[in-house]
Amino acid sequence: MTRQSKSNPRRRNGSRRTRLRKRVLAAYDTCWLCGRPVDKTLPPGHPWSGEVDEVIPVSRGGDPLDWSNVRLAHRICNERRGNKTPQAMQGMQGNRTAWRASERANKPSAW
Repeated sequence: MTRQSKSNPRRRNGSRRTRLRKRVLAAYDTCWLCGRPVDKTLPPGHPWSGEVDEVIPVSRGGDPLDWSNVRLAHRICNERRGNKTPQAMQGMQGNRTAWRASERANKPSAW
């Protein structure tokens, strides 16, 4: 029995995506979701590291290789956003206090 898997559209053209990622990291300094600076020296996978986020999510038909559809985001902001559309994100972007409040809720307690 063969297992069918969906291919990741971000990896179909790996060299093009790598170039696009480098371009995004060079062009932007702040997270488009929370507005705070992105520390580009953090290793990939770190919650506050920079990564490429698609404005229109790939799962909703966005092109992962289109310059006009990509922005710099913190990994954690990108994860919290999920596959919400820009229209659904307007409340979060317009109210940064609510976004930061959800961030505080996810921090471990001091004790």
